[in-house]
Formats: sequence, C-alpha cells, structure tokens
Amino acid sequence: MGDGQRSVKQGAAAVVIGLPVAMIAAAPASAQTLSIDLHAGRVSEQVTALGRIGGISVVVTDARLWSRSVPALHGRMTAVTALRLIATRCGGEVEAIDSVLFRIVPRRAPAHHPAPPRPRPTPAETPSPAPPAPDIIVIGSKRDLPFGQTAGQVVRVSGQDLDFGGAGGTERLTSRLTTVASTYLGAGRNKLFIRGIADSSFTGPTQATVGQYFGDLRLGYNAPDPDLRLADLAAVEVLAGPQGTLYGAGSLGGLIRLVPNAVELDRTGGSVAVGASATTYGAPGFDAQGVVNLPIVTDRLGIRLVATAVEDGGYIDKPLLGRNDVNTTRIAGGRGTLHWKLGDGWSAELIGIGQRIRGADSQYADRDAPPLTRETRLVEGFGTDFRQGQFVLGGRIGDVRLRSSTGITAHDLRERYDATMVGGDPTIFFQANRTRMVANETRAWVTHRDGSGWLLGMSYTDNRTRLSRAFLSSTERTPLAGVSNTLREITGYGEGSVRATSAILLTGGLRVSRSMLTGAAENAPVQALPGLFDTVATRHEWSVLPSASVLLDLQPGAAMFLRYQQGFRPGGLAVDDQYVRRFDSDHVATIEAGYRLGRATRDPFAFSLTVAHTDWRDIQADFLDGGSLPSTTNIGDGDIWTVEAAGSIRPVTGWRIEASISLNDSSINERKPIVPPLKGTPTDTTGVATRLGPIPNVANVTARLGMVYEAALTDRAQLKVDGWARYVGLSRLGLGPVLGEDQGNFIDSAVSARIGWERFGVTAGVSNILDVQGNRFALGTPFFTGKGQITPLRPRTFRIGLDAAF
Repeated sequence: MGDGQRSVKQGAAAVVIGLPVAMIAAAPASAQTLSIDLHAGRVSEQVTALGRIGGISVVVTDARLWSRSVPALHGRMTAVTALRLIATRCGGEVEAIDSVLFRIVPRRAPAHHPAPPRPRPTPAETPSPAPPAPDIIVIGSKRDLPFGQTAGQVVRVSGQDLDFGGAGGTERLTSRLTTVASTYLGAGRNKLFIRGIADSSFTGPTQATVGQYFGDLRLGYNAPDPDLRLADLAAVEVLAGPQGTLYGAGSLGGLIRLVPNAVELDRTGGSVAVGASATTYGAPGFDAQGVVNLPIVTDRLGIRLVATAVEDGGYIDKPLLGRNDVNTTRIAGGRGTLHWKLGDGWSAELIGIGQRIRGADSQYADRDAPPLTRETRLVEGFGTDFRQGQFVLGGRIGDVRLRSSTGITAHDLRERYDATMVGGDPTIFFQANRTRMVANETRAWVTHRDGSGWLLGMSYTDNRTRLSRAFLSSTERTPLAGVSNTLREITGYGEGSVRATSAILLTGGLRVSRSMLTGAAENAPVQALPGLFDTVATRHEWSVLPSASVLLDLQPGAAMFLRYQQGFRPGGLAVDDQYVRRFDSDHVATIEAGYRLGRATRDPFAFSLTVAHTDWRDIQADFLDGGSLPSTTNIGDGDIWTVEAAGSIRPVTGWRIEASISLNDSSINERKPIVPPLKGTPTDTTGVATRLGPIPNVANVTARLGMVYEAALTDRAQLKVDGWARYVGLSRLGLGPVLGEDQGNFIDSAVSARIGWERFGVTAGVSNILDVQGNRFALGTPFFTGKGQITPLRPRTFRIGLDAAF
C-alpha cells in the first residue's frame, strides 16, 4: 500500500501558508515556469518556500500531512506542478480553489485501490505542464470507477464538510442534500428516503427503501436509520435511484455509503474535538470526538480508533408534570479498525462498530398548545443499541481484484408511546424491534482506464427480526400480537461495461436472487388468534433485476447519461388489529436521464441535471389499524416524477456558492383496502382503483442555497465559513384522513466558522438562525390522532468548539 493509500484526514487544524491573496491577485506566477530548488524536509518547509517563490497560497487541511517528510525537489516547472509533486510525495492531492489559492488534502482513494505511479520532477531546464487533477473514485460502483465514468446521479460529500462544526449524524447529511429526506421521530428512530420513494412514517416489519452501508456491508435490513456519528470519514456517497443490480433488496430509492478513513500504517497520531452548545428555550448540550491511529508493526499492522459522545439538550416542556426540556438525547459510540497488510497486494481488516442512543422523551409538541409544550403525564422515552462486526479480505490476482466482506449485526430499538384514552388510566404502548443479521459478499472485478471492465459477485444474507408489543398501565401488562420475520437470501450478480466508441460507454448488469421468507405470530393471546397462534408461514421467491446504461462523454468534464434500473423488497407478515396477515413484495423500475458538467470541489463552475420516472408496484406501507396501532400492507401502485438540479460557482477568490433543488410529483392508485373489512361487511371486488394522492413524507419541493468562504488570515492561520439555508416544501404524514395532515413548508438555516492554526482550531456556529418552529414530522404518538401534533425544529442553537491534532 503506497503513501497515498495510507493518507487519512484528521479533521484537525487547517494551516495556511503563502503570501496574502491581495498581494498576488495581479501576478499569476503559478502559471510561470520557475527554477525550483527545495531542500529535503517537512511539507511545511517546502510549501512555505514554494509559496514565496511561486506567489501562491496553500491550505493544508491535515496536520499530519503538514509535518510529513518529503525528499528534495529540483528543476524547472510551474508552481502548481511543484505543489502537486509535493502533495503526491506526502500522500495527498491538490484542490484548486482558484488560480492562486490551493488546498492539499488527504488523497481520496480507497485503501484497496492501487496507487497511481508517482510523477517524477521535470529535469532541470525542462518545462513541464501541470498534470490533471485526480478524479474522485466512486467506491459505491463496486468497481471503483472514477466519477466521470459513472452513469447515474452520484453525490459525494467529503468527511471534512460533514464533521465541520462537531460530531453530527444523518441530519448533517440531509441538511446538505435536497435528494435525501427523513422522518424526525428522533435519533435512531428515523426512516430515510431518496428521490421521493417513501413508504411510511413508522417502524414496522417492512424493509427500508434506502440501503445504508459502512464500507461493503449493510448497516441494517428492516430497522430504522441507526444514525451513526459521521466522524473520521473520507466521504459519504449517495447513489440515487434503485440500485438493485449491485445491492439487491432494500435499495429502491438508492443507497448511502459511509467511506471510512483508512488505517495509516506508518505514523502515530490523532485528533480531539470538543464543543458546547446552548439552545434557545432549551437545555445546554455538548459533543466530543477523538481519533487515534497507531501502527503496531510499521507498514504491516495498525489500528485506528474513533470515539464520539453527544448530548443534545431538550427543548420540549411538560407543564402537567412540571418538567422542562424533557427530550434530552444522549449518544455514545465508536469504532475500531485493525488493518493487516499481508503482502503481495493482499490485506485483511477487522472492524467493530457500536453506538448507544437514549432519548429521555419524544420531541413532538401539541399543535394548539403554547409553543414547545406537550400536555401529557407520561414519559415517552426510547433507546437504540447498534453493534456490527466485520471481517474484510482483499487483494488481487494479476489484473483481477477480489474482496470478501463478512459481518454480524445486532440492532435493538425500544419505543414508548402515550396511549392513554380520554378519562382512562395512564397507559403506555411499548414496542420493541430486535434485528439480527449475518451477511457476506464476495466479488471479483477488473476496471480499465477507459471505464470498461466487468464485475462478478455473490452474497448471502440471513436476517431475523422480532417485533413485540404491549400495553403497560399502573395495574397490568397486556401483551399484543407480535410477529417475527426471517429472510434467507442467496444472490449472484454481474455487470459489464464496454467502450463502443471513445465517447460512448455501455453498461449492462443482472442480479438473480433466491429468497426464503418465514414469518410467525408471537406473544398473542390464543383467543385473539384462533387457529393462527404459533402458525408459521413460509414461501420462496425468485427475483431478477436487470440494469442498463449509456454514458456519453461530451467536452472535457461534461457527460450525458441514460440509465434503467430495477429494485424490490421482499414481503413478510404484519399484525393488523390483532390479526396476522401477509404482505407481498413490491417492485420499482426507474428510467433516468441526466447531464453533468464539472466538479464542485475542483472547477470554477459545475452543474448537474437529472430527470427520473419511477413505476412502483404493490407498494408496501405502514398505516394505523382499528386500534391505532401501526401495521403494514400493500396499498397499491405508485407513479413518481423527479427533477433534480445542482450547481456551484466560484465568483471571486475564496468564495464558493452552491445551489440545488429537487422537485417531486407522485400519485398512488389504491387497489387493495387499507384495513380489513368488518365481519359481515361485503368486500368491494370491482377492482376499480382509487387515487389516494401523493406519496407521503416527501416534500413536493426541496431547495438549498449554500456559501463557503476560505481565506488566509496570516501566513499560518486560515478562516473558513460555511453557511446554508434549506427550504422544505409541503408533504403529508401518511395516507387516509387520519394521517393526512400537512407537514413541512419551513426554512432551516445554519452557519459555522473556524479559525485554524497548525495543530489547533476554534469553531463557532449557530443553527436555525431564524428560530423557525416549523413541523418536520406531524405525529409523535398514533393514539392521539384527533389532537394536533407537530415535531418542531430544534430552536436556535449556538455552539463553540475546539479541536487539536497530534
């Protein structure tokens, strides 16, 4: 593994060197051929000298790179060429902010990706043109394709941007993207949606519509978003649209992939960041994260540890209990990676991930009560525990690369809802979702420089979920019918790409899966389920998911694509008003066309536009049964049109302005009754479809405007300011008159600023700048559907933080 492969981001102080921008704006020396004579030493010494010689400013975002040793550099070349040579030698890469301001960042390549050949200095008296900037590698393609050779909508958010301003979770991602939506029951309880493909607001036996992965393995199957802290990541990749061919079941809307920083085998170091926050009308909070990288055997064996702790202060009051700020949430977790370089291009990794979330109470409020209050006497706390272990083996045989990943996952969610009836005894509805999963994926692939190549893989998944429920009062515990669902799936898949011409790349793929589904009723009174208690239902399913795409290269940096893809989710058993019934698989087919120009992190102007149409058959969705309990059924067929556009521009030195918008237009045609008919009531068998309206939980429009400013304050200090505003349009909570309340139609905003020195930085920020209340998710408990409920945004919150690297 080369130095570039071992480079990792420490999220530490940014260090700025070079001349002030104002002094060099009129003298573009970076384009002139210079006589370079830099002695061997640290990166800090060479780039400082180069800044003076070449009239450029350089930001080094990783203190580890800043202190790394590099050999001497001599010859005639441009300042940019020299800078790229220094970056390559220290394990980084250069990003051009403008013509005179540059940034050295850790090289964005996966740990198993072969390092490119190191460029050699130009011989003395021989000018050298600047090499092209390296392309981003889309690891989610499973063939490590460069971004420019990937058909479809791919968004890559750098880890530096995600942990700017302290440790955050999935909400940090949704605030930066308009394509990703979420419910807001609370950390560890939410569902994520991409491209308007949303099923329901509740957590039931249905599989998620978005696949979430850490590295090569899925984080969950039919549990909610585990909301892992996005700390010490190289990037997060979001692939929109169904990804059924490569990722199988549960990727109807797309997938979110966390790309961790690799273990560094040649250096000891780490970083620490802490922050304190104050919420208007609420309780204070804090966040902390630490990263340690330790070589055990230099260049052979090393370990990397990440730890996070967060306390989000509450802001909901319960006057009937005389308590304020009841919804405080505490999150603690971490991960560890042991990397062993076996030799001959082979390596092995052991990865452990764990996180614990405890919410003291729910974060919803009464619509018609004083702001941020809820009139109830019961505590509606929740908790989640997530654990995953992975073993990853990778290497190559000739030109063929191989990778096998095996993982074990345990995910537990416990929720409490106030179910007190008017005039009745205080009653809590308790629900527990227990998931255990064992999975393996093994694949082999070849990728050529022109994007052609092939991929063959197979996977096995064994997922078991148990949903148990009960009513709890002061005098008794009344168990309710629960279900357990087991899925065993074995899959083979493949994909191939060929260059039809120098400008046309054709790709086709196929996935074939064999699934065995088993479901059973559990913990139900025998009299409530005559003849069904302990009954087990088993069935087998085949699924075939094809895909095809055409990528057309236009001018350099521009491309158009046309893509077709399918996806599915297997069925299962659900409890409906004390009865257990089966729901069937659902399927999507999406065709999308898109255009993209440039790259936001590199080019002065970038733009992308995607138009997609999705046909969704036999939609699985949750609803409220006759007892106000969440259940699942197939509600009918859906039709979704999506338009997504994004762009960025660098108008002046140090500034970047970003804008994006997502438009969704959807409809559902009901073909099956949502609730079973009462005994003795005739069932309508005419088969006439009823239009139910748009798909719930996805706004008709989501728009975002962001601005980033970076500048050198002194020769050793840098300022970065990152601010944004995001509009979320109207949507509905669910289907039918009970869940048909509007939500959304609000503006959220935030700004953070950081001043960084060589190994130290200070951050200050404010979120919800306008102190908007809004309504992110309109139902906190299903038992008060006649009483207005809202889930407000967190009130205006101020944060100050410190970070340091060692």
